[in-house]
Amino acid sequence: MIKYRNILVVIDPNMEAQPALYRAAEVARLQDSATIKVFMSIYDFSYEITSILSVEERDEMREGVVAQRRAWLEGLIQPYLDEGLDMTLKVVWHSRPSESILNEVNQHGHDLVIKSAHQHSLLESFIFTPLDWQLIRKCHLPVLLVKEHDWPADGNIVVALNFSSEPEQDSLNQKLFKEANHVAKLVKANVHLVNAVPAPTVNIALEVPGFTPEIYNEAILLHHQSMMDEFAREHHVPSAQTHVIEGLPEDVLPEIAEQLDAELILLGSLGRTGWSAALIGNTAEQVVDSLHCDLLVLKPDSQT
Repeated sequence: MIKYRNILVVIDPNMEAQPALYRAAEVARLQDSATIKVFMSIYDFSYEITSILSVEERDEMREGVVAQRRAWLEGLIQPYLDEGLDMTLKVVWHSRPSESILNEVNQHGHDLVIKSAHQHSLLESFIFTPLDWQLIRKCHLPVLLVKEHDWPADGNIVVALNFSSEPEQDSLNQKLFKEANHVAKLVKANVHLVNAVPAPTVNIALEVPGFTPEIYNEAILLHHQSMMDEFAREHHVPSAQTHVIEGLPEDVLPEIAEQLDAELILLGSLGRTGWSAALIGNTAEQVVDSLHCDLLVLKPDSQT
């Protein structure tokens, strides 16, 4: 089982409250000898284009901003240090936050990235790739995106299973369940399995002679239900905690999370990049804005 002992917490300099830091402390308390690095990447382009200042003066100004942020972070983490948690902090000046985070991950052997999640407007998501999405696509570590939702005892954890034919999907399903089971034991939660089954496209119904959508839908749902039953039997999950629901994952997962008042959803990401990411997107990216609970995104072993 994966145990998170070297946690990187990404601090948003534009947020007063930091749910990610609070959640990291919770995770650390549940495990022995966990260390937390509180990381902030900052940048202000105005310091780069001030032509009246010398290079040395610009460097001093940047260092002054970094020192101010460090002082703010020191005050932020002091209560956790007083509690006895092992925390360090780091502030870097970098024009690309995602790149600075990935550099930190690759250089210092972290095993979990925790970040507060943000809702993004459709326009912003289309023109820019928000930092949450960048991490989902490019970070090989598990990424925990945190929203302000408690993790109560005897709560519910949701595992989003995908029974597609992609070669890495079966092993990813196994990995997701194993990690959910580990977290559930730590926080004393119940594990629910969810499989979203998209309806057939209209094009199929129009182009295939004699095609009956209702019969096809029923056959697909029965197929997915049988796969869910097999998976649940293998992992000793009660049938009352399995859910096969017709619909798109980005619609089904927020709805089931709301119904169960889930504290955490675990979701696999195959980490598409390039044009396939731009045109198709990843389920994790589409889901994150609609959730009111935490989201833990895992990659296949081949991408870790």
